Amino acid sequence: MKKTPFFSACLTFIFLFFFLPAFAQEEKKDTVSVGIYVTSIHDIDFKEKEYTISFWLWLKYKNKDFDFAQNLEIPQAKTITKSFPTTDTSDGTVNMLMKLQCVMKDSWRITKFPFDRQKLRLGIENSQFDTRSLIFIADTLGKHYGRFTINGWTIDSFNISVDKKIYETSFGDTSLEKPQSEYSTYKVNIGIERTGPWGLFLKIFLGMYIAFFISYVCFYIHADSIDARFGLSVGALFAVVGNKYIVDAALPDTAAISLVDTLHGITLIFIFAVIACTAYALKLGKKDIHRANRFDIITAQVLLATYIVLNCYYILQAYNQ
Repeated sequence: MKKTPFFSACLTFIFLFFFLPAFAQEEKKDTVSVGIYVTSIHDIDFKEKEYTISFWLWLKYKNKDFDFAQNLEIPQAKTITKSFPTTDTSDGTVNMLMKLQCVMKDSWRITKFPFDRQKLRLGIENSQFDTRSLIFIADTLGKHYGRFTINGWTIDSFNISVDKKIYETSFGDTSLEKPQSEYSTYKVNIGIERTGPWGLFLKIFLGMYIAFFISYVCFYIHADSIDARFGLSVGALFAVVGNKYIVDAALPDTAAISLVDTLHGITLIFIFAVIACTAYALKLGKKDIHRANRFDIITAQVLLATYIVLNCYYILQAYNQ
């Protein structure tokens, strides 16, 4: 069938009206290649829920309006310090390199403390250009952190990805169909675990265990020694409570039951059991001292074995997860 001039004009109009704007919009998009090298992670503060990270960041793009020297945004950062910025445009593209030190806010998982594993999160965005104009791509060549990046911890995973972050607002842009904005984001997830957690475990719980064994000694004191037996147990009870408050002061508030809460709770319950058994032994001692001594020996072995088994179970469960 021969195409008429009118038919050709209609096809041209349809193409220009429907497809050309889409092509023009695609052409406006620019990709930004981003790479990172972490030099240091330090000042991990559980109470304030923050840590400090230092890293080199480099970006390569064509659109000079992006101006990452001014528009770089790290949403989770409390403070950002930029240093040694260099920009090279000799090849027609913008090649920017800078060093940043950020105090980052984060949430800590302390249910297994001090055998905890943490996930540090870092995100980079451009504060002025959304996904209609800017798309991040990750530079994954080479390593992304040094050998001595973080003391007291080991980096067990380092994952880099790019994604779109959705904000349920238009930020005053009336050209958007709905109050929703999408920004390209470059994400870094760093998994860390403690090196030598058993040393920290002993520092935290040594006082608690000594307090328990002080109360446990009551079973080997004669049943007639009321003041000595009750005095040791009550003193041990206050020592465990004091140890719990000291440890909690260094950890963030949480509604979850942690290993610290579990072990201190078990110890308090068993010290109370020692006090209750002591009261019963004193009552038996007034009738039959031999029966009271036998009760002390049997109860001492049962309580000690149960206490050790429960502690080993919860400690190994936290360590292996």
